[in-house]
Amino acid sequence: MKHSSRPRTGPSCWTGWPTRWRSGWWTWESGMWRKPHELKYLASKHPNLVIILLDVTNLASIEAAVARVEENLKGSGLNLLINNAAILRLTTLESETRENMSAVYTTNVTGPLLVSQAFLPLLKKAAQQSTQKGLSCSRAAIVNMSSEAGSIKNLLIWDFGHFISYRCSKAALNMLTKCQSLCYAEQGILTITFHPGWVKTDMGSSISDQAPLTPDESVRGILNTLPMLSEKDNGAFVDWKGNHLPW
Repeated sequence: MKHSSRPRTGPSCWTGWPTRWRSGWWTWESGMWRKPHELKYLASKHPNLVIILLDVTNLASIEAAVARVEENLKGSGLNLLINNAAILRLTTLESETRENMSAVYTTNVTGPLLVSQAFLPLLKKAAQQSTQKGLSCSRAAIVNMSSEAGSIKNLLIWDFGHFISYRCSKAALNMLTKCQSLCYAEQGILTITFHPGWVKTDMGSSISDQAPLTPDESVRGILNTLPMLSEKDNGAFVDWKGNHLPW
């Protein structure tokens, strides 16, 4: 869980760097919330880092971001799209509301759907341009950041909080990922859903102060896992260590 419990549907950010990781890759973060001064600091330290604002609940914002990304890619395709935007509202089954369900679903499910649709042409281009065979994150991939809290079997940290709208949205995101994996595999695009762990972030700590992972630990695990993903993982639900999780 990577975001604050306070609803933040935007702005989000795109970060890309044309450095080498296997065949080279760009990364899209459609919602990793950072304060403006933190982003400016990162950009000052990494001149090849590009920051583009994006509100995943606003189609015009998504389309404008696609145009900016395409401009920066200069004819290349987009290898890796990470849909990371999410909001969480601390509710119980009795206190959940229509407004909460609608807002959380719009950001956590519809947002990744629309962002993936918008960037699909660039992902297809990357897959076509690649000399690699099979499916991988260095060829073309969509990574949807989910949560084990949305696992119907496991229901992670139920004793710490029910947050019904969040759990339902992540279960729906898992289904969206499965559908994408079936539709996009023949076009050379890997699709997978990730549980980043229960992380000590604003969102993770809003549930309890017992979150076991630091952001660095989670990110390192994800970065170590991404290069290992292949056809066998297409449409799967995995955690930051690469372990497959039950739906």
